[in-house]
Amino acid sequence: MSYKIKELLEKLKKQLPIYIVIWVFLVLIIVCPITIAYQNSLVDGSLDLTMFFSKCTESASDIGNSIKNSFSKDYIANTISLTLKFTIVYVIIVVFGFIKNAKNTEYKDIEHGSSDWSKGGEQYKILSNKKGIILAENNYLPLDKRGNVNVLIVGRIWCW
Repeated sequence: MSYKIKELLEKLKKQLPIYIVIWVFLVLIIVCPITIAYQNSLVDGSLDLTMFFSKCTESASDIGNSIKNSFSKDYIANTISLTLKFTIVYVIIVVFGFIKNAKNTEYKDIEHGSSDWSKGGEQYKILSNKKGIILAENNYLPLDKRGNVNVLIVGRIWCW
């Protein structure tokens, strides 16, 4: 299980700046116009949906002005509140995506039949690194090994 967490943290280190840039872009494009529309469509403390949608399209068409206004003193409280709610949803979606994209096994993306699966020379408990029947680079099946030393050759043998 630790290989999944380790892999996720390595991916996150590489992709975190991209996710932050996307978050900032989405906050400016989505949250700011919605904040302006929400605040302007409040009538007697309740939200008027028809006014909200008309104000939302109006403020979305003038992005520069809605960004400037959403950080003014009249709208900043709603901007912060909506940004926090949006950030929570965004983080949940990113974490779910990372978990869904995690490796199922420790050996995923490793070539089958290679000795890349072994770490720190552990293959030499069975194999030899000096002499015997060649299996791969620096991996030999020793001839003096007790037990089964049968070798299956897959592919063509080039001899003319």
